[in-house]
Amino acid sequence: MATIFESSDPAVYKEYEAQWSTLPTDAEGWIKRAKDVAEVLAKDAPARERANKSPKAEVALLKHSGLLKILGPAKYGGGEQPWSVGFRAIREVAKKDGSVGMLLGYHLVWSTTANVVGTPEQADRTHKLIISNNYFVGGAVNPRDNDLKITSDGDKLIFNGFKNFSTGGVISDLTVLEGVYGEKEEHIFAIVPTQQPGIQFKHNWDNVGLRLTESGGVNIENVEAPWGDALGWDIEAKKPDPNILAIPFTSLFLPTIQLNFANLYLGIAAGALEFAKEYTVKNTRAWPFGGDNKEKATDEFYILSTYGNFFAHLRATEALAEKVNAEADSLYAKYSQDRSAVTAEQRGEFAEWVASLKVVTTDTGLKITSGVFEVTGSRSTAAKVGLDRFWRDLRTHTLHDPVAYKNRELGRYLLLGEYPEPTWYT
Repeated sequence: MATIFESSDPAVYKEYEAQWSTLPTDAEGWIKRAKDVAEVLAKDAPARERANKSPKAEVALLKHSGLLKILGPAKYGGGEQPWSVGFRAIREVAKKDGSVGMLLGYHLVWSTTANVVGTPEQADRTHKLIISNNYFVGGAVNPRDNDLKITSDGDKLIFNGFKNFSTGGVISDLTVLEGVYGEKEEHIFAIVPTQQPGIQFKHNWDNVGLRLTESGGVNIENVEAPWGDALGWDIEAKKPDPNILAIPFTSLFLPTIQLNFANLYLGIAAGALEFAKEYTVKNTRAWPFGGDNKEKATDEFYILSTYGNFFAHLRATEALAEKVNAEADSLYAKYSQDRSAVTAEQRGEFAEWVASLKVVTTDTGLKITSGVFEVTGSRSTAAKVGLDRFWRDLRTHTLHDPVAYKNRELGRYLLLGEYPEPTWYT
């Protein structure tokens, strides 16, 4: 008998399907839509997080909002916004619900993978499929695990293997697979339908944070994809197309993923500070045994000083994020139609700006999400308050890849003038 895994009910957000049926038409409108989604999520975020149900309802809300289409071509019904607007949407959603912000971020990465590693025809075909159906996209591409093995059977690719992490996979419509093919073990990306017998989720995601992301393991067993869906490959020769996959533009995919993470962290940190501020103003009491007693908590020197310090760090981090996000926009706008023109140096400079932001959002985020308890007081640790979820979410994802290696990378750049060698994490 099959095990039943409890999911949240999409019907709870049904009203927003009609309310948000018209998509925004400019960046300001898309950011407002993300804020509106965040406010809906904020109403019961701590309770939903404690319930830890598979987030079918939350993904339905993202679909109703149109945010899944924010980066897609307008000709298929997408918002055709630049990455900076997508990153801002991730941040706004993550302020109120880190898990849903993460789901949105991963979807935006996987749904645009073909833009970077695929041919123009593959990218166009993929966008049409995703946007016209309002699909949510997950991925089974954890590089720390053994690669999926790919074999060829006529005009089909066959994927087999296991991945320990597959964020959003359980509740996705499509899954990005990545594996190695042939004696040279050359990498192939392909996008396949999720609901098929060969994709078997472990339903084992029960971590301290990001509890609603369905990031558990998945078995991939004889999953087929047409050779024509091998992103960036010469289908006739069954070899990687060097004009697509052997140029610096292709490796922009990796710092873009890291930039997605940094914006997620920034959103969670901003959300923690906002949540704590409201709690302090409404609930925190002044300390009556300090010798210089204050009437209100907001008169306490240490509370004002601590919040001011957090605010300064957050503002500076947001300013850096805006600069780096704008650089992503510039690179993609300038070179998406002329990929071969991107140089290794341009790619390297971009990667180091992203690394800088990743370091700062990690440090600032952990400082704020753990430090707010000093200025909210002991009652704020109650489970029903939900202030702890910000730290748990951030602490969970900041372990994705050690930030110490980003520090080392930046040190080599500063002292030796070296750009990082492109890797799965750089």
